[in-house]
Amino acid sequence: MNYQIKKSSELTDHETQHILSLWDVPEWSGMPPSDFRSSFKNSEFHFISGSENEILAIIRLNLDFVLEISGKQYPFAEAVGLVSAQKKRGYGSQIVHVFKENMIQRKIETIGFCYADLRPFYQKCNIEILENKAKTILETSENRWISSEDDDILIFNMSGETRELLRQLSPEKNAYLIAKK
Repeated sequence: MNYQIKKSSELTDHETQHILSLWDVPEWSGMPPSDFRSSFKNSEFHFISGSENEILAIIRLNLDFVLEISGKQYPFAEAVGLVSAQKKRGYGSQIVHVFKENMIQRKIETIGFCYADLRPFYQKCNIEILENKAKTILETSENRWISSEDDDILIFNMSGETRELLRQLSPEKNAYLIAKK
């Protein structure tokens, strides 16, 4: 198994197409590699590949993620787009493990999000879960604030102070996703 980290500009055309097929997002299915690189220019792609250099599992690290909490902005790295090429082979848990270790080594405060039904997977991967806290993060849609669709916040790496700040989120104390211009 080979662990790699690439910026969008470093991905081959074949890799961009493979990632899009793994993600299986219909509106992105025909995205040309140049649009992919532009759309994800502030991201890193963490993946493990097999002996034939095929991508076995991937996580995208979004470096453009800012939450406003109590009037103060907090930049985070956001882990998104985790997918394994084959289910029940251990590739997903392997990428989560090496990704988390990389975030700790690099001292990057990193969060992710998941639905409640994915809690057992992340618990097996020893990822700290702030259950039912994702709904306290509001994002703008059509000029109004709406709750996240996810249930939980995943902590890949976080200082104690910031972790406590996220733990204190509630319907009365929301975080707001700040859209980058």
